[in-house]
Amino acid sequence: MWAHHIGSYVAFVQYEIRVKGHLDSRWAAWFDGLTLTRTDDGTTVIHGPIVDEAALHGVIQKLRDIGVPLIALTQLQSEGE
Repeated sequence: MWAHHIGSYVAFVQYEIRVKGHLDSRWAAWFDGLTLTRTDDGTTVIHGPIVDEAALHGVIQKLRDIGVPLIALTQLQSEGE
């Protein structure tokens, strides 16, 4: 289950995706509301809620399409877990 239903509120699962290199801020719109943070170690962290597995695969496919190497993918603990 990807989205947690709490009453009428749906909490999407939060992910942190770390990629090699610094993605320019112009890519932020391409990742549908996810936050891009360039780090001092030469990587970019893409962070935020992802609605389901298909959307997660979509983000990974976008990274592949622009030739950005994936370093790590982490599902973050949701509130209340």
